[in-house]
Amino acid sequence: MNLNSKDMACVGICFGTPEAPCLTTVPIRDATFSVTSICREPRADEANDVRLPVSESYFLMLYLEDAEHADIRADGSCTKVRRFARGTICLVDLADGAAIRLNSRLRSLAFVLPKALFSETAELSPETGRRRLICRRGEPDSVLRNLGTALLAFFAGTGTAPAPLRPVAVAICAHLLHRYGEPIEGSVGKAQGALVREEPGTTLRPLATQIDRAKSHLANHALSLADVAHACGFDDLGHFERVFVGETGVTPSVWRRRGLH
Repeated sequence: MNLNSKDMACVGICFGTPEAPCLTTVPIRDATFSVTSICREPRADEANDVRLPVSESYFLMLYLEDAEHADIRADGSCTKVRRFARGTICLVDLADGAAIRLNSRLRSLAFVLPKALFSETAELSPETGRRRLICRRGEPDSVLRNLGTALLAFFAGTGTAPAPLRPVAVAICAHLLHRYGEPIEGSVGKAQGALVREEPGTTLRPLATQIDRAKSHLANHALSLADVAHACGFDDLGHFERVFVGETGVTPSVWRRRGLH
């Protein structure tokens, strides 16, 4: 079985919850955005396996409460059971499908997001260029947590997707591209010529501008170092720290602690 944009509701079937409510919309042009509200109790009489078929899509799960599950390998064996805290996400590419074995109750929002949808989203910001998403497991994401709260309000309504679902869908896709996207080799935006130095994990902005923005953001102690890195176009905190040290001679945390502004 393959998932496609015309039959997104089948993701509930994959979780053994065919009655799970699902909202879909076409937020930009052709590709469909789909989110399903999953509530699945563990069942003593079965293996509690969830199998997602091959699809040209990404699968995103936002955990609404703590959950535990293991990945099922291609040979049928399982990885060690892992705990996923409330407010964290799991983002995977369905190019080869995916499978997990539940070890606890699962309450989550499950998104099936066609790769074509991210191409359409990138077109809204031509300087970004085409990007692929990097898989993440168990990573906290306050932006998605807040957007998920907005989506829960839709599910609490009549069950029909209202018009405002479209901007929420676009906001989710744009956030995923910004935070977890990396340029596809051979495809860059218009700003490439403005780069002082190009390294994986940065958006296409002049390096000096990135560091100046970082210095400004570091003065705001409400932002974590990861937040500062992402706000300045770095998708990887380690890379941000290396570049910052190379330009200033100190780490971002030392810069913040000493108030070097």
